[in-house]
Amino acid sequence: MNALSIIKQKIFNVQKGVFAYALMFEDNSTELSGLSSHVKETSQLIISSIGAKELNKLLGKNIMAFVNVDEVTLTKGILDILDTKRFILNISDTIDLTDKVVAKIIQYKKRGFIIAIEHFDSSADMIRKFQRLFNFIDIIKMDVILSAEQNLEKVVDKFKGTRIKLLAENIETQEDFQYYKEMGFDYFQGYFLDKPEIIEIIGSKEPLQFIILQLIKIIKNDNSTNQLELFIKQQPDLSYKLVEFFNNSKHVDVRVESLVQVITLMGREKLLRWLLVYLYSEVFKNSASKTILELAIKRAQRMEEEATPANKDKAYLAGMFSMLSSIFETNIRDLMNNIHMNRDITSLVLEKKGIFAGSLMRAEQAEKKYLKNLMIENFEKFNPTDIINTLEDNGIKIDKDRL
Repeated sequence: MNALSIIKQKIFNVQKGVFAYALMFEDNSTELSGLSSHVKETSQLIISSIGAKELNKLLGKNIMAFVNVDEVTLTKGILDILDTKRFILNISDTIDLTDKVVAKIIQYKKRGFIIAIEHFDSSADMIRKFQRLFNFIDIIKMDVILSAEQNLEKVVDKFKGTRIKLLAENIETQEDFQYYKEMGFDYFQGYFLDKPEIIEIIGSKEPLQFIILQLIKIIKNDNSTNQLELFIKQQPDLSYKLVEFFNNSKHVDVRVESLVQVITLMGREKLLRWLLVYLYSEVFKNSASKTILELAIKRAQRMEEEATPANKDKAYLAGMFSMLSSIFETNIRDLMNNIHMNRDITSLVLEKKGIFAGSLMRAEQAEKKYLKNLMIENFEKFNPTDIINTLEDNGIKIDKDRL
């Protein structure tokens, strides 16, 4: 279960109506952090822990939220899974505006996001830094405490009445609100208007393996790409890892703009393969995890090579599924019946029967032969209690008198 403490503060318009929320999260050390402090926490906060129901409860159905972004979150693909109608991308004032980062900001603007600048201090240096982005910026959040009065007035005069809206941060009194309202600001944020509220949100309780298997079921049932996207969006690590994998693929040279694009370009069979690899790699947490993952992949590849052209994709999946029992504590039969895989795959996993049975047996024999030789060569290194546990877990009786 994933619990996160969310800090939200209302942002108001000139009529003192709620325009949006500023969101922060409280980390383990109880220090307030911007949403972009850690990519993983960001994705968990805005995707997993805030599903559609939770998001409406947190913000209301028609109110947007500012989320802080920096060069990391902009370039890692996390923002590709955000709803343009619910989130405003709030660019950090300390961001490193490389050509790659600027290109990403422009890309997100073209996709329909509202773009804001955080803690704008109205200085000449700040203006120069963001000069090339003003055509793509929708809101400037100006820090009225850090900004020199003369500089503040110049910036307000420059943008007042234009497409760009101005937001006054750190409004502490009624006089502040009235003063900056008359100066020409459109939005206002500060303790006088609203004190930050801390809310704890509970994330998904479903084990990762069942989430992925449910997704596999959706894919095999030939649901629409939009349904696939909607499901994947609810899983933060899954979304991030999928986009990361796609971005790092040697066979793909495109810029990711959406999960639909990733799903479409990958194709369903390749997506299924990736999900199985992800399942093994994420569920296993012991020292043998990497080796077991590689074993599953090699078994699947071997079975794929031995299959007829028409059955190669199915053979690969059969090989990967044949090892699932090693990572699930639940009954493997109930699991396979729930996801309704192809009959040939199900028969292999549950009964070691069907068109892939011979290929599986050859793979297992090769694996056991190698491991047997390895165990004999290194037998003296094994701990007796580990050997006993392994034997008894597999139903092999031990003659206690000979111990």
